[in-house]
Amino acid sequence: MNKRSIRIRRYTKIRKKIHSTCNFRLVVHRSSKHIYAQIISYKTAMVLVCASTLEFKRLDIKNLYTGNKESAKFVGTWIAERALKYGIKKVSFDRSGFKYHGRLKELAESARKSGLIF
Repeated sequence: MNKRSIRIRRYTKIRKKIHSTCNFRLVVHRSSKHIYAQIISYKTAMVLVCASTLEFKRLDIKNLYTGNKESAKFVGTWIAERALKYGIKKVSFDRSGFKYHGRLKELAESARKSGLIF
């Protein structure tokens, strides 16, 4: 088994546990350079809110590397602010099979501090 197959196996276990526990789920994906967060509705299976480190270019945020904990904090606060604007307060956290540490943990903690409940 390689890293990818282990992550996918972990991902299926997580999805079974969080399925239909809440109306919305916060899905997080990370790569070596970027981190992406989306809030998806269970009923319609549509993306309602999204935020990622790709927005740094659009917002002219310079001198900030996109693959570290500091940038994950920004994404966590952005996703929480946008979700609260749409009236979404409670979500279930779908970490896509990634371990809960490092950038993922920072994103989750900053989203909680900004007002999301999970």
